[in-house]
Amino acid sequence: MPDPRIEKLAQVLVHYSVAVKPDDKVILQGGPIAEPLLKALYVEVLKAGGHPMVMTALPGLGELLYKHGSDEQIQHIPEPIKQAMTTYDALINIISAVNTKAMTNIPPEKIALANQAQGELFGTIMKRSADGEFNWSLALFPTNASAQDAEMSLLDYEDFVYQACLPDMDDPIGYWRRVAEQQQKVVDHLDKANSIRVEGPDIDLRMSIADRTFVNCCGTRNMPDGEVFTGPVEDSVEGHVRFSYPSTYQGRKVEGIHLWFEKGKVVKATADKGENFLLKTIDIDEGARFLGEFAIGTNVGITKATGNTLFDEKIGGSFHMALGRGMPETGSVNQSAIHWDMVCDLSQGGKIWADEDLIYENGAFIPELQ
Repeated sequence: MPDPRIEKLAQVLVHYSVAVKPDDKVILQGGPIAEPLLKALYVEVLKAGGHPMVMTALPGLGELLYKHGSDEQIQHIPEPIKQAMTTYDALINIISAVNTKAMTNIPPEKIALANQAQGELFGTIMKRSADGEFNWSLALFPTNASAQDAEMSLLDYEDFVYQACLPDMDDPIGYWRRVAEQQQKVVDHLDKANSIRVEGPDIDLRMSIADRTFVNCCGTRNMPDGEVFTGPVEDSVEGHVRFSYPSTYQGRKVEGIHLWFEKGKVVKATADKGENFLLKTIDIDEGARFLGEFAIGTNVGITKATGNTLFDEKIGGSFHMALGRGMPETGSVNQSAIHWDMVCDLSQGGKIWADEDLIYENGAFIPELQ
């Protein structure tokens, strides 16, 4: 019997997240294992009057490209993909890994080659998005691989995923609209501030957010969602932070990351596990040692790290920062082949100040912002 939550999620993604209109051309991207969700999305796009196009690939093709392809082949972007991403109206991308560790033994320099080649196209997509020409959303279809990363059974992991995306099964779109309204109070307050200070166990950070814009993440880009973020002034970050949650990037799990910043740049980086990969990755290009994002997670329904950034960065009571490329809608100008999110718990003694005002303590905003 089909899981009714799949159809409900498809309705949210099509009618709310990317808001498909009649005649919109919509890309549906995901692996074969996500067939039930891709089919449900296909139907919902048709119901909305749009024109769906499914883009899927066999598992393991990326690994084969990195192992057997030349640098030129790794950097090649097929023309049909360029055309679709620059002319279509919307994209719904479904994470559906059958092996989340497939890239573990691929040198980060090779992955960087692909990321660098995709940089111009990615920049175009982000500009189209910022200009309102292109709507996109990222979601996940539960697989055994992701369930194993989360140390759950597939059934339990499905419950975890759908509960995070559909906290109100009777009115999921209404739920995310209420999140948008609540978070807008925070965004309006932060947009008036010039600086951010974060303190807590193993955290002492200061940064400028002058003339930068905070974004209200309420289900229109990620599903699940629940965060507010900006791009800090690139040369302003000072201090250090030790991230309490493990971080997974390009299939590599790195634990106990500790970063020190001077004039915005990471001048020292250590990790309890995966330090060599961390150091190689942040040396890929100049922008990789600077922040492209500072964010506060607000999804109180996500209470534990599962090894998937889409969920971990939204943990209620956390904040995260991303090394590398920033999002243009925030005012960030940092460019890099990477965008690596790292998440830290603030529920045990963490505090955030906007200018001189305490706005957040022990994992929650002050009452005026709730």
